[in-house]
Amino acid sequence: GGSLVLAPVEEFTYSREYLAGTNVLQTTFTTESGSVRVTESLNSGVAGRLPWTELARLTVGTRGSVRMRWSVTPGTLLNRNTGWIQHSPRGAILRVDEVSIGVCGFGHGAMQVIEAPARLAGEYETSPGSRHLVAIVGTHGEPLNLPTPAEIETRMELTIAGWRTWSGSICYDGQWSAAVARSALALKLLIYSPTGAIAAAATTSLPETLAGGKNWDYRYAWVRDMAFTTKALIRLGVREEIQAAVGWLLSNLRRHGPQPHVFTTLQGELPTGHRFVHIPGWRGVGPVVDGNAASDQLQLGAYGDIFEVVETYVNAGHLLDDPTVHLLTDLANRCCDQWLLADAGIWELPDQHHYTASKLGCWRALNIAVNLAEAGYIAGPVNRWAGQRDAIRQWVLEHCWSTEKNSLVGYAGGDDLDAAVLLYTDFDRTELMSTTIDAIISELGQGPLLFRTSQTVGVEGAFLACSFWLASALSCVGRLAESTALMDKLVALENEVGLYAEMIDPGDLSFLGNLPQGLSHLALINAALTIHGHLENGHIER
Repeated sequence: GGSLVLAPVEEFTYSREYLAGTNVLQTTFTTESGSVRVTESLNSGVAGRLPWTELARLTVGTRGSVRMRWSVTPGTLLNRNTGWIQHSPRGAILRVDEVSIGVCGFGHGAMQVIEAPARLAGEYETSPGSRHLVAIVGTHGEPLNLPTPAEIETRMELTIAGWRTWSGSICYDGQWSAAVARSALALKLLIYSPTGAIAAAATTSLPETLAGGKNWDYRYAWVRDMAFTTKALIRLGVREEIQAAVGWLLSNLRRHGPQPHVFTTLQGELPTGHRFVHIPGWRGVGPVVDGNAASDQLQLGAYGDIFEVVETYVNAGHLLDDPTVHLLTDLANRCCDQWLLADAGIWELPDQHHYTASKLGCWRALNIAVNLAEAGYIAGPVNRWAGQRDAIRQWVLEHCWSTEKNSLVGYAGGDDLDAAVLLYTDFDRTELMSTTIDAIISELGQGPLLFRTSQTVGVEGAFLACSFWLASALSCVGRLAESTALMDKLVALENEVGLYAEMIDPGDLSFLGNLPQGLSHLALINAALTIHGHLENGHIER
């Protein structure tokens, strides 16, 4: 619950935007007495990521005079520790457990040191053209580097240039290109560069409903989300981050196998349970959760996710190493053994069923395994894989189809619908999928938005990624006019800086759930590229 607060002392209005092609934020504050522009940068260095954290806010006076106030308060590490002030030869330092935080800057006024609760603060007054820097630097379990303000300001410029170089390499200029570029930049922020892991979100406990009780911790690397992200970034021409992410995913599978785990920590460790923290949640909506209880679930769809990562990787012109070949052979055989099991499904539900999306994930895994083997990338009992793939198709058509709803249902023997089946248009692009789409729109839709399942309609917000999956699926079955119209509506739901949350309230279009949510942004990218490809080709790719 820590903070770096910087704002005018008097009442103000504000507007904000990212500098073009960057993740550097610019906010304009306007008061009765004047206006200022604040540029905020999480700095990198000449060679990329810094070995310390450096967050800088540079204020430039643009009109009149504005009194600004700032404060830096350490959090409690979710009620684990309290902060304190250390008086060092270089001034006051904030400490909390192994975290050290220093404040650097110029023109930011005399520093006030508040001992309890620990806080550093100050005030300054702007004038036209005046410049004022407030920056925090931090380390964890290491000595604290205190750079000069001039070095920090130089790194702000390096960071802006670095972001523009990276975003300039994105290969897409079709419809919704601005939203695609912003989504790629958002996903880049979720990549944990020391390992290559991709976080599902950087936040925890932002509620899926203001009634409370549906708060989750997404500060982990999901196999599913990594598959979607890898596909999105490869399609955009990104290379370095993909090599790191694929290598990290495959090495983790070898390390923790043979059963694929749903997610790991960003360091590659298996999660160790969860706890509820007795602190106020966002807008007082609890509980606040540290950890995720779904780590031990069986989710058979992970097989399809893993094989889709590999397929996307080799289709981009890359080769597999021998350990990966052996791993994929073992996974395909394991998928053959397990696909008839009930599992928790993509939505990590407590009740186990024979979820349709899980079966389709197993079908995809074996279909890709057969294709990779026939192309010479892997070796194994291809006849077995092909036979079980075809058996899954037949099983799904027999057990997961509702004649009454003219649709694939959420799980065998039930009549609820599940938007996750929209991810599997490679399973079918005929009338079967088209009528399933119609049923999902009718039962799960509200305006341009979709709820995840029949059981979540009105219970939580609409799940934004599902709506992008719908737009993509519509294009895959040839309904391009509907697809592009839906995309136009969805892209317009961004907040003022182009970001999307996990969910949206269909009533007032307010954001719910964790923010920014990687799944929402990568679903936007994949939908835009899929629709663009169909529009460019003028036909449906089967």
